[in-house]
Amino acid sequence: MTEKKAQKITRRQLISGALGGVAAANMVFGSSVNVPAERPNILFILADDLGWGDLSCYGRPDYQTPNLDRLAKGGMRFTNAYSAAPVCTPTRVGFHTGRYPARLPVGLEEPIHERSAIGDRVKTTGIPISHPTVSSLIKAAGYETALVGKWHVGYWPDFGPLKYGFDEFFGNMSGAVDHFSHKDMTANLDLYEGEVAVERVGYMTDLLTDRAVGYLKRPHQKPFYLSLHYTAPHWPWEGPKDQTFSDAMKYGPVGFRAGGSLKVYADMMRSLDAGIGRVLNTLKAAGLERNTLVIFTSDNGGERFSYNWPFKGQKMELFEGGVRVPAIVRWPGVTTAGEVSDQPVITMDWTATMVAAAGNKPDPKYPLDGQDIADVLKRKQPLFERPFFWRTKRQGAMRHGKWKYIREGKSEFLYDLSVDEREQADHAASQQLMLERLRGEFNKWESEMMQYPETPTQTRKS
Repeated sequence: MTEKKAQKITRRQLISGALGGVAAANMVFGSSVNVPAERPNILFILADDLGWGDLSCYGRPDYQTPNLDRLAKGGMRFTNAYSAAPVCTPTRVGFHTGRYPARLPVGLEEPIHERSAIGDRVKTTGIPISHPTVSSLIKAAGYETALVGKWHVGYWPDFGPLKYGFDEFFGNMSGAVDHFSHKDMTANLDLYEGEVAVERVGYMTDLLTDRAVGYLKRPHQKPFYLSLHYTAPHWPWEGPKDQTFSDAMKYGPVGFRAGGSLKVYADMMRSLDAGIGRVLNTLKAAGLERNTLVIFTSDNGGERFSYNWPFKGQKMELFEGGVRVPAIVRWPGVTTAGEVSDQPVITMDWTATMVAAAGNKPDPKYPLDGQDIADVLKRKQPLFERPFFWRTKRQGAMRHGKWKYIREGKSEFLYDLSVDEREQADHAASQQLMLERLRGEFNKWESEMMQYPETPTQTRKS
């Protein structure tokens, strides 16, 4: 095992920096909270570019995902779950803050800018350090916290995960890494232990699983929050046996998106499912299953080899295929095994639900856009309506009840999702009053968000 120091950061500096970040988080967000006697451990699992139908319990026909199917059978599976955005960084901003990504400059990054050297300093953007996050709020409630996997909402030294309430971090900072070399598109090593770049041998999905399993086996003096953010099935499309493809990798946007096939994608998904199965089995073997809230979802819709049927669109688009995602929740004593919910939910709801489960409340200066859905999980609340909003570059969209409004440049579309989930029949001309109502709601929401700069931040997919 070898280690590479990042910007000459020593281990002593790393530890003191982490402790300083935690202390700052407690001062800013408060560590004195009224908590219930017994609170659940929290395991949040996020897949990367997983499409709506990419699990067999959601209809994938050409391979099986038995472990995630088992999770669904033991909890609640959602049919109307949405990501905060159709692309990575904004959704992750939405998750970490519990607020619409467009409330912050980093939420306009699609994806976040790569690092660029200015003199001897690295210029990046990220979530403001003073902004509460799901990890800082849960840590302030007395939890141990860890992030394993993809971060992609900022870069060290200014915006690394240890500054936001995570006690420890093992994973990658950027939007995509080769699954074997663990290098980003610029051929720089992007696998970190805290803020120290480290070299490891192994397939990325396996490395993340191993770290999560080790974390769960470790003795914990407090309840824990583990955020496990896999890099699969995001490109480069490499299965566990595709080392030769990795060895021949031509680093850059073209090389990272080259190749792939339905077979390779299936191999990636089987590996992901097997890894999650190991994590869930470890929970059970350690006696933690009965008191652990498990949430599984994706950061956006699928891409080239995903199965988004029956929806139109994919990642980077605001049609259903770009933003509707799988979501499964298992919370023993709260959810009932085998439940299926049609309640519309969105990324920020997971933030609100987790913070509430930990016994904390949002900072009143930063009210959450998400909603605690514990009563939905308990089946104590009937289905309810509320608007969801999305915006990405020249596209805008909202859903309110059965109606979906989409704006592309100067064109507007209106779909009735109750009978047309494929978004084929445009009612913009025949439902003028509804069109005007939703347009007005969207315009009001957009006026409260940050506006895109005149020069687009970035257009490359990640």
